[in-house]
Amino acid sequence: MKSLTQTAFEFPKQTRIYNGKVRDVYTINDDLMVMIATDRISAFDVVLPKGIPYKGQVLNQIASLFLDSTSDIVPNWKIASPDPMVTVGYRCESYPVEMIVRGYLTGSSWRTYRSGQREICGVQIPEGMREHQKFEKPIVTPTTKAEIGEHDADISREEIIARGLVSEEEYNELERIALALFQRGSEMAAERGLILVDTKYEFGKRNGQIYLIDEIHTPDSSRYFYADGYQERFDQGLQQKQLSKEFVREWLMDNGFSGQEGQKLPEMTDEIIQSISDRYIELYENITGKTFVKAEYGDNVYERIEANVKNLLARL
Repeated sequence: MKSLTQTAFEFPKQTRIYNGKVRDVYTINDDLMVMIATDRISAFDVVLPKGIPYKGQVLNQIASLFLDSTSDIVPNWKIASPDPMVTVGYRCESYPVEMIVRGYLTGSSWRTYRSGQREICGVQIPEGMREHQKFEKPIVTPTTKAEIGEHDADISREEIIARGLVSEEEYNELERIALALFQRGSEMAAERGLILVDTKYEFGKRNGQIYLIDEIHTPDSSRYFYADGYQERFDQGLQQKQLSKEFVREWLMDNGFSGQEGQKLPEMTDEIIQSISDRYIELYENITGKTFVKAEYGDNVYERIEANVKNLLARL
């Protein structure tokens, strides 16, 4: 099954390359960034051995849509998306923390709560809550940004400020912006019959101004429930029908892998890869309301991306 998992471009005035878990980022003239959403997939901070067809295109096009739809809340790094798998934008100095906004007690927060803890990243969680229950109001649970090969780590607002990672004034502004973005994302999801459950935001700074960077509201950075049937499933104690990467984590855990040392990754069969690809496309169509148009891989996907990026850079 064809997928794009590695890139090695040499663009004009290219000054550095960063290979993330999913994205390859090329810095141009220390001022612009070319972000290529590959078809790599990660879970538990581990990059899985096979790519997922069309995943990169899905992530890039959803992120592009939401960057455009939230630019009135905060400036963002995007200049243009010259290729289905590429966004080109401004280079910003990133903050060393990610802002996680949670509207529901689900996923890792539920696993933490179920273990008996009643505090997540310094935020007190009430007694008696159930899995998938909505918080009275969304909460912000930040994490530190992991280096390659390391895990993101939960951190409290107080510790971020005490360690001087972000000033109190700037942290308060980042939190305000993150909650406003979550509100906008929730409204747009509701229009499509979905619930934005939780998500993460990354921010940077350029010329003294806070910018939203990286992806936003994609299935890699967010979790969605279907609104239809949510309450009935919750009342009956059933699992929610969801569109997110959580189903990949659940498949891994069901097959004995949760990112712990010594555990072996299960085999990724063509059937599993196809099902994951289908789920990503399903989310794209649900959240955007548009039919997904598959970009051809063929034998010239490298040439296509290179030509599209170079054409744009020549005009900037």
